[in-house]
Formats: sequence, structure tokens, C-alpha cells
Amino acid sequence: MTKHKTKTIGVILAAGDGTRFGASVPKQFTKLAGRAVLDYTIDVFEKSSLIDEIVVVTKDDYIGVVENIARSSGWKKLKSIVVGGKNRTESTLAALEALSACPPDTKVLIHDAVRPFVTNTILNDCIQALEQFPAVDTVVPSSDTIVTVQDDDLVAAIPDRSKIRRGQTPQGFRLDIIRQAYTKIIENNYSDKTFTCDCGVVMAMLPGIQVATVPGSASNIKITEPIDLFLAEKLIQSRMVDLEDTTDFAKLQGKRLVIFGGRSGIGKSIRDLALHCGAEVFSASRSENSVDVSDARSVSHFLDRIAADGKQIDAVINTSGVMFREPLAQAASERIREMVETNYLGAINVATASRQHLLKSKGCLVNFSSSSYTRGRALYAVYSSTKAAIVNLSQALAEEWIADGIRVHCISPERTSTPMRRQNFGPEDSSTLLAPEFVAQKTLQAVLLPNTGLVIDVRIARPAPEKTTAGTPSAALASSGLEGL
Repeated sequence: MTKHKTKTIGVILAAGDGTRFGASVPKQFTKLAGRAVLDYTIDVFEKSSLIDEIVVVTKDDYIGVVENIARSSGWKKLKSIVVGGKNRTESTLAALEALSACPPDTKVLIHDAVRPFVTNTILNDCIQALEQFPAVDTVVPSSDTIVTVQDDDLVAAIPDRSKIRRGQTPQGFRLDIIRQAYTKIIENNYSDKTFTCDCGVVMAMLPGIQVATVPGSASNIKITEPIDLFLAEKLIQSRMVDLEDTTDFAKLQGKRLVIFGGRSGIGKSIRDLALHCGAEVFSASRSENSVDVSDARSVSHFLDRIAADGKQIDAVINTSGVMFREPLAQAASERIREMVETNYLGAINVATASRQHLLKSKGCLVNFSSSSYTRGRALYAVYSSTKAAIVNLSQALAEEWIADGIRVHCISPERTSTPMRRQNFGPEDSSTLLAPEFVAQKTLQAVLLPNTGLVIDVRIARPAPEKTTAGTPSAALASSGLEGL
């Protein structure tokens, strides 16, 4: 008699209402770089060779939303979408009912939909642990001291931190074990009791069951508060843009790129690299061909002339910018107007004129901010504030245009060795400045990304604690002068 293959099923809990999050939709359906949080989560399970099937538990009103995401993402392992309950316990019960026909030795990984950065390594470790143990929890060491308190908020105890772990998901179970635990919940009328996790249910209902642990990851964060969404965006950015060894720049071959501000500085470096990669590049600036981004008609006519031959424009990159470094109280009104009209109104003009062309190509718009967008800087208040506005503009356009298939990103480089910087700051130590060629590389990587809405902070690499040796990728990068993010 042939022994049946033990299946591993991923159960994704996506039925929370996200009351703490404060968004118009539950946090698992909030967009991160153009995709729902749930989409990223399922993607990891979908791509794992050890996961056979996926069950999603969600709110009744969002069944259709999950179905639409599944179709657009091409999920093959999704076998059922289940309506969850009013709490985690009821949602897990609903999933177990959907698995009623599965054999008792089925392995089940239960995972929060709002942990989109779970890794394949974590999934593999959980599944391997279930070969020896009936249940497994994913944990990370606690970097904070844990304090237990009494009802009056006085300190009751301070446990030894070396024995404290923070729980994450997935949590893994052999199906018969998790079934037994939840059967006891029903038999003992505990369905209304608040359990924060399924391992807690097993330990409470089946005392003596051994629950193993596997290491989680600091990046396996749970999106609960709005600040978590900001952190998640930065994690996505670092994963998608740190691609020196994997980006296929050959994909630029034959692409048609338009660069505003391509005469010098970062814009020129982007143009040179794109040409080297086989792209067809059109550059525009006031000094080069009298195209002024502050003049909407000038921008529109330039793009129309390029598209007049019937070929589509695949990407528009706007690096145009002016900067005058002086106290606001002493700044001439003409200079203030020029910075606002070039840096901010110019970006609006480029975006507005580009939209009709990028609609046809399902292309990409890239705007440029600066590291000064995070806070106003003395002596260049107007410049800093216009760059902060560009970040906001880019994020808003990414949301507005996602349904049209147009991707929008914003590049925010640290201090870069450009003519504009030298004009305003004079001679500086080159080791403290980014090379414009490196910023160009990151910009073209962004053009090739499938996502949208990224604010890409391009930073100089800080010294790593460990030394690199000659011949390693990091050593080669350092010797080239193109420091990484």
C-alpha cells in the first residue's frame, strides 16, 4: 500500500478590520508600492516549493477583493477563500472547517496576512520542525527588557530577557493537534476567550504538548500602526532597489526614454548609461534645446514631437531643478519664483504632459527629490520645501495612476557631485558625495521595477563592521567609487 504524501497548507488570516490602523480599508488590503499587503504575503507562500495549498480567511465583504487579487496575481495554490469570524480564534476555526477533509498528518502553517516580509527560510524551518514536533512557533529575541505589571500598573516582575522571545508568525501544527485544541475550545465554551495566537490555544487546551521554536526575522514585521506602513515601504524599497548583481539592464534595449534636465549632472549620467544599455534617449533642457519645464506648452510640444513617429515613450525622467542657497529674508522674489516654478510646477507640467504617452506604453514616470525633503534646511528653505512637495506629488500620482498601469517613483539622493552642488557649496571632499553615475544606475533600476510609488533614498554606504576582502562584490563596489545604498 502506497503511503500518501503529507501535504503542507498555508492558512493566511486576513479577516482583521484594522481598527488601530485608521485606514479606509483593512490594513491587509492597503497598498504597498502598488500592491496590496496581502499580495506580498501570499506571494511568498505561492513561490515556496514546500507549500502545496493556500487557504485565505477574510471578511465577507472582501471575498471579491481577494478573488480579484488572485486573478491578477496568477495564484495557482489558492484552494479556498473562507469567511472569518469576529476574532482570531473564530477565524482559525473557520479555516479548520475548510480543512475538514484533510488527513490528520497534514502540516498547517497559520500566518498573519499583515506580515508581508515572511521569508522562504522561515517557512522551510517551520515545516522541517514539524517533522519532529507537533507544533512550532516563530520567534525572535527581545531587544527590550520586558516588564510585567499588576492591575494598578505597578511593576510585578522583570523576567530574564535572555529567556524572552517575541512571537511572530507563521505558527505550524500537525492538523490533528490544532483540531484537538480547537475542539476543546468549543467543548469548554472558550470561543469568546481572547487568544493572541494559535500556539497559545494549543498550550492552553493541550497541556504537555511540546511547542518547538524556529528563528524569525527582524524584518518579519506586523503592519499594525500607520508607522508600520512607512517602515514596510522602506523595506520594500531596500529589497527592490539594492539590485546591483541582479538587475537586467539589457531590458532597456530599444526602450524610449525622455530625460528632462539631461544636459548635465545626474540627468546626463542617466542619459549616458541608458544609451550604453541600448535605449533610445531624448534629452531636454533650457540650455540644450530651449525646453523649459516651467512652461507647460514647452513640455507638451517636446513630448508630442518625440511621439509624432508613432513610437511609444516608455519612461519619462525629470531631473530638472534649480537651487539658490541664501536666507529666505534676503532672497530675491525672482529667485524664489524660479525655484518654485522649475522644481515644483515643472514637475506637475512634466507629469501632466507625460500621462497620455505613458498610458499607451504602461510606462514609468520618475521624479527627483533630495535628501533635504525630510526636514527644512537653513539657507535653502524654498529648495527643501519644493523637494518635499515632489515626494508627496509622486506618491499621490502613483495612487491615482495605478489603475492606468502607469508606475511612478521618486528618487531621493544624498549629496551628489553635480555642477549645481558645486555652484552652491564650493569644493567638497569627494568621498562624502555620491557619484552621479551611481544615482543614474539606481534610477534606471527603478524604471525597470514592476512596482509603483517607491520613494527611493540613494545613500552613501557607511563602513560595515566586518572587513571586505579584495575580489568580493562589496570590495569591487568600493573600489569603483560607486558606494551602495
